[in-house]
Amino acid sequence: MSEPKKLFIKTYGCQMNVYDSERMAEALGGQGYVETQSAEEADMILLNTCHIREKAAEKVYSELGRFKGLKAAKPDLKIGVAGCVAQAEGEEIMRRQPLVDLVVGPQSYHRLPELEAKARAGEKALDTDFPEEDKFEKLKGRPKAKRGPTAFLTVQEGCDKFCAFCVVPYTRGAEVSRPVDRILTEARDLVERGVREITLLGQNVNAYHGAGPNGDMSLAGLIWELDKIDGLERIRFTTSHPNDMTDDLIEAHANCAKLMPYLHLPVQAGSDRILKRMNRSHTADSYLRLVERIRAARPDILMSGDFIVGFPEETEADFQATLDLVEQVRYGYAYSFKYSTRPGTPAAERPQVDPVEADDRLQRLQAVITRHQREIQDSMVGREVSVLFEKPGRLAGQMVGKSEYLHAVHVQAPGLAAGQIARVRIVASRANSLAGEPV
Repeated sequence: MSEPKKLFIKTYGCQMNVYDSERMAEALGGQGYVETQSAEEADMILLNTCHIREKAAEKVYSELGRFKGLKAAKPDLKIGVAGCVAQAEGEEIMRRQPLVDLVVGPQSYHRLPELEAKARAGEKALDTDFPEEDKFEKLKGRPKAKRGPTAFLTVQEGCDKFCAFCVVPYTRGAEVSRPVDRILTEARDLVERGVREITLLGQNVNAYHGAGPNGDMSLAGLIWELDKIDGLERIRFTTSHPNDMTDDLIEAHANCAKLMPYLHLPVQAGSDRILKRMNRSHTADSYLRLVERIRAARPDILMSGDFIVGFPEETEADFQATLDLVEQVRYGYAYSFKYSTRPGTPAAERPQVDPVEADDRLQRLQAVITRHQREIQDSMVGREVSVLFEKPGRLAGQMVGKSEYLHAVHVQAPGLAAGQIARVRIVASRANSLAGEPV
């Protein structure tokens, strides 16, 4: 029997790329590949790329440059680029880096076996189409090996919002939702393999409208269907758009016990003028009223958000409006970034904010966000939470897991095991985690 070929995948970016990398590994598993954590021992290297951050393409080219020595030492090594940079750059990647053997976009990775065979035959393989067939259906089922207690599950891809700063509509395409029955089948399979918490993924996940037995089903409807699966104890979803936070989804947060009290709801800015320039189609006030409604339905919900500072033409007054909104919402988590241009997007052509000023604003915003995060985390001391344990901690007899609010919790209890859910009393708040003891 021949030795299995080894596959090394490096994943950049969001949770959807993590999910995509898992499915790419499965697609190539049928070609005799097993995953390795070492690029040096790989027979194929795949970079699953993200185009959201600044200079994303240049970082990919830099990474590829580091593989020149490996390619020279192992001429049969195949190197591929997948994901959003692959979609955006296409043939340019192969032109700039001749060592690349295949390029595949995020909607075509179910064709990896054919592309790999082409590359093995000495040809360059490129596929950045938006094929009509369902890539998830074309992929082989997930292998039946045991899984950790948490898993991602993509239910929706693409975006129709066309925010002025974002390349997702161009690299991932229009909004597409997977059929309900296929999602439920995959979810049941994950649970059979040990998963107890599933995070539903989508570029705009709460725009989900998948085909169900009685017509299209909303994300709330899908959550209630997942709620019926025995053994699935927790449900989360990310990332959401405020305009698609529907009444039935808010009601699900109020009444579905398996839906965790955590919501990532990006607003991006607190200035109505900037929100309009971003093409966000909501105002700061409509967002704040929405947060009020969500908290009325689920008072203990922990809010998370995204912010862009230094957006083209942002003034100090605009930035102050963002600080004001942050003070009102008080996020348990928030992710903030300095605006960076994405070629081909409307905002890239507008007058840019001075980088020094943008840096200063980012630091000021992050200071406020960090203060709120710390205060909310500290307020957990003395409370009881439910923790899903995922892995052993650094100390003997210690286990680490996540609370329903997504806080990392360390517990010293030798009897606990991965996959177990236990009530824990929080006894201390640390830099990036909580310490607890079993109740």
